[in-house]
Amino acid sequence: MDYKSELNELILTLVKEEASDLHLGVGNSPIIRIAGELITLIHKPALTSEDTVGFLRAMVSERVFNEFVIKQELDFPFEHLGEYRLRGNAYFQRGLVSISLRLVPKPKSFEELNLPKILADISHAKQGLFLVTGPVRQGKSTTLAAMVNEINKTERRHIITIEDPVEYIFENEKAIIDQREIGMDTQSFRSALRQSFRQDMDVIMLGEMRDLETISSAVTAAETGHLVLSTLHTNSAAQTINRIIDSFPAEQQEQVRYQLSSSLIGVFSQRLLPTTEGGLIPAYELLLNNTAIANLIRDDRVHEIDIIIETGRDQGMIDFNRNLAELVRGGRITLETAMSHSRNPRSLEKMI
Repeated sequence: MDYKSELNELILTLVKEEASDLHLGVGNSPIIRIAGELITLIHKPALTSEDTVGFLRAMVSERVFNEFVIKQELDFPFEHLGEYRLRGNAYFQRGLVSISLRLVPKPKSFEELNLPKILADISHAKQGLFLVTGPVRQGKSTTLAAMVNEINKTERRHIITIEDPVEYIFENEKAIIDQREIGMDTQSFRSALRQSFRQDMDVIMLGEMRDLETISSAVTAAETGHLVLSTLHTNSAAQTINRIIDSFPAEQQEQVRYQLSSSLIGVFSQRLLPTTEGGLIPAYELLLNNTAIANLIRDDRVHEIDIIIETGRDQGMIDFNRNLAELVRGGRITLETAMSHSRNPRSLEKMI
């Protein structure tokens, strides 16, 4: 099999079908994900072990492939024909190589992504910590890219992104954007974040806050006059704050609560839900730090934050149930979809 030619055909299929992901595994025909659903390309033959290895060799250098064989896991970027960019992950399962590829589109506007315009205002903050959260494959990186794109189009600022791997590629407009990839341009999130303080940066976009040192450095950067944008795999704004605080030793948690209460801008928690028309649309909640929220964080009463979000609409906050209800009333999603994703279905039922 000519793996480069076959890969070209599969990627063009991804683009044509508006699919998000491509899965290559031994014993299966290639599988793509369209609007959240996995679709098998039944006109393609089942792949062999030789095939998946051949596809991977067509996408990475010999050095990277040899490192993969040793480490047995690999994140990698792949640029196709200079037009399409994909985020790849290769791994072993039952001793056989499998590959997952995600098509990374060009950065989109908030309007195109059905995201609230208030995110544009937050993008222009001069300092503080703003987090986009949610489970995997819920569009967190896409939302961050829209925020970076907003800054790039409107402000003369120096933005440094630290990612594993780099996903969206930005072309400098008004801003200077330096994109650093773990393993290629720097050894770790920690070291890149430390060095960024010497690089005259205004904005840091961290692909993910993975460990205590990275979280600590990000909070410090937000306190010292920088805008920090990042993600966490959490399910709500309150859970996000608890996750940050709980990552520190007990003797440091009080100090961290004070740091967060003053440096946090907000938390945007999102899910991608199937629409009535067959696509995906984000449902979300937005926590914005204010005096009441800051007091709850400092006083270790994070469990009361949901109440402030529910009553803070006039201050720009967005309650997840209220957003679900609006999507149902607008005919964008079904009631069943909303109820299955709500953290408080009884409350949601009263809103609709």
